[in-house]
Amino acid sequence: MEQQLLDVAWLDAREAVTLAELAQICALSVDELDELMDYGALVPMQDVRQERLFSAECVMPLRMAGKLRQDFDLDLFTVGLLLGYLNRIETLERQVQSLQAHLPGNVPVE
Repeated sequence: MEQQLLDVAWLDAREAVTLAELAQICALSVDELDELMDYGALVPMQDVRQERLFSAECVMPLRMAGKLRQDFDLDLFTVGLLLGYLNRIETLERQVQSLQAHLPGNVPVE
């Protein structure tokens, strides 16, 4: 049996990642990420430094969008739309969980 080595990184959503790190983590090229920024689907954090930084919160939706791109042979414009929808779904899921936590006698549903 062949043993596979995996690169593992623990990301805190409050942290920032560089464009090069984001490209490596999400298996997309820097040019592809630049194109997603041109479409407005990927927005760097405001920073005074020359290097573009991104919130680590964008890693998981971007990885999922990249995987769907590969699986369904999607163009980058479609990936940009998909990324927006994935981010919106994540936001709505957090809101639902927060609202459920405020209901008396209800156990949060996953």
